[in-house]
Amino acid sequence: MKKLVFTGAGVATVTPFHADGSVNYEKLGELIDRQIAQGTDAIVICGTTGESPTLTPQEHSACIRFAVKQTAGRVPVIAGTGSNDTAFAAELSIEAEKDGADALLMVTPYYNKTSQAGLVRHFHYVADRVTLPIILYNVPSRTGLNILPETYYALSRHENIVATKEANGDISSVAKTRALCGGDLAFYSGNDDQITAIMALGGMGVISTMSNVTPKIPHEIAALALAGNVAASARLQLEWLDLCNDLFVDVNPIPVKEAMNLMGLGVGGCRLPLCEIGGAALTKLKATLERHGLI
Repeated sequence: MKKLVFTGAGVATVTPFHADGSVNYEKLGELIDRQIAQGTDAIVICGTTGESPTLTPQEHSACIRFAVKQTAGRVPVIAGTGSNDTAFAAELSIEAEKDGADALLMVTPYYNKTSQAGLVRHFHYVADRVTLPIILYNVPSRTGLNILPETYYALSRHENIVATKEANGDISSVAKTRALCGGDLAFYSGNDDQITAIMALGGMGVISTMSNVTPKIPHEIAALALAGNVAASARLQLEWLDLCNDLFVDVNPIPVKEAMNLMGLGVGGCRLPLCEIGGAALTKLKATLERHGLI
């Protein structure tokens, strides 16, 4: 079995912005310290929830360096380095390794997408050029591209490809992939509402959006499952299912940033094309936060 990057709950960290749209590094430091203090097991920086598509390469590198320095070895730092341009993904990955990241999170190519054979070649191209462990990220709702179980098996043969963040919502596909890959590919849930389900099939944790709001809950759901207490994990999963869902009443990370701002965490808004939440979606989000005593 390949070495695990982490077990438990890693936070898909938001990128806080000042009012002028620049990165708020002081706030980012506060968020990282809050996460670690409340039990988060890994910091994922510059991912989808971190609005990576709107970060310049310079900001991308600076955020990773900052997260590595702020975390100071307390938990692993996982850098999002995916792109639909294979050469650029390799550049980002090489730079992230220089910046001190402990692992990479790589989304499948989007918009131009590719075939399953192209996926293998894309990820192998990057994996051959770094020494860091790579966590794949499969999120068809955003990319229009799904990694099939047989493709996962081919990818799992590469020594640097160690895990996947699975967000295709297909538990049957997870089971088939787990059966094919065995210990050569670890699974993390990419959906907060499926932590227990994926871990019951042998998953090792979650890369969580909800952790931005309430770090202790995803950590505890995962910890219970890791300890073999799936029933207790499921009870906690179901207790917080409404928040898992309502943090996606609009395009991520719009709702999670709104929730954090309502809680007084002051993370700022999103960069365009993402804009503020409103109307019924905002009302619903507020009601859920109030129900759980978060605001």
